[in-house]
Amino acid sequence: MRVDLFDFELPPERIALRPAVPRDAARLLGVGPAGGKDGRFADRIVRDLPQMLRAGDVLVFNDTRVIPAQLEGEVGNARISATLHKRMDLRRWQAFVRNGRRLKPGSVILFGADVTASAEHRHADGSWTLVFGGDEPVEVLLERAGTMPLPPYIAGKRPTDLRDREDYQTMFAAEDGAVAAPTAALHFTPELMAALADAGIGHETLTLHVGAGTFLPVKAEDTADHAMHAEWGRIEPETAARLNAVRASGGRIIAVGTTSLRLLESAADENRVIHPFEGDTSIFITPGYTFCAIDGLMTNFHLPKSTLMMLVSALMGLERMQAVYAHAIAQGYRFYSYGDSSLLIP
Repeated sequence: MRVDLFDFELPPERIALRPAVPRDAARLLGVGPAGGKDGRFADRIVRDLPQMLRAGDVLVFNDTRVIPAQLEGEVGNARISATLHKRMDLRRWQAFVRNGRRLKPGSVILFGADVTASAEHRHADGSWTLVFGGDEPVEVLLERAGTMPLPPYIAGKRPTDLRDREDYQTMFAAEDGAVAAPTAALHFTPELMAALADAGIGHETLTLHVGAGTFLPVKAEDTADHAMHAEWGRIEPETAARLNAVRASGGRIIAVGTTSLRLLESAADENRVIHPFEGDTSIFITPGYTFCAIDGLMTNFHLPKSTLMMLVSALMGLERMQAVYAHAIAQGYRFYSYGDSSLLIP
């Protein structure tokens, strides 16, 4: 499909630079059966979620934890900015590097706070494998020298600060490794989770370490020519078994965020059975895809011409999503990582 079919005009003031306070006070646009009796749109807030789902449904969250993966350093007299993208082993990370033309294999980058890394290999997409020096765990080094890797549409408008260390983590964050937050889950609070449990709505967790590739624009003119970056994920056998039991008993599986959805779909077969999973996935979901694992999605509002706009269009239909986004813009919804959310049920 042509990539420009997924384009739309977004007023710059619709981009959220801070999250709602409290988190579950963010707006929530219900679409489909979540949109009320007419099946179209319902303007609600996240705190209303227990009334928009039904007993027996299960929400699936990504428990990845964002690490301070943005690093500023020097090679000789040149400034280098590195955003870690994907762990390769205990000391090696693949990274997108600004001013990377100043690197060559063997270059040593000084990141400050006694943190160094050497450039080992340049990949075809322009990213580099960086090998961190010393014997301290890389996570310790990043806590000392790194900052939270806010999306470029936020970082370009204000500096990262201490608030982001908390704001850009979900309440489920447990497994270190993401360089971007699974932002749909940022809206959840302990109070909301208690209300969902009281309504008979369960939850499960999986792990997908979100990479910086999630922010890269689609440069191809046709979706068939776009290559996704791989991300590592895991679904435990017990989790897969419980999710299959939910489906067998008539409950619905609602993915919280496109990262949860992509891993669930990577683990499911054509018979709609979810299997245990551990490894990389580069699944690219576009219109025409047959969903096998999920029955709905809670997700924030995405960038024009992004792979995530293509994903929600695959779930709900392109024309319907164009109408959804036109409604959200007209009604003043806040967009992107710190913005409002939607509940999409086909």
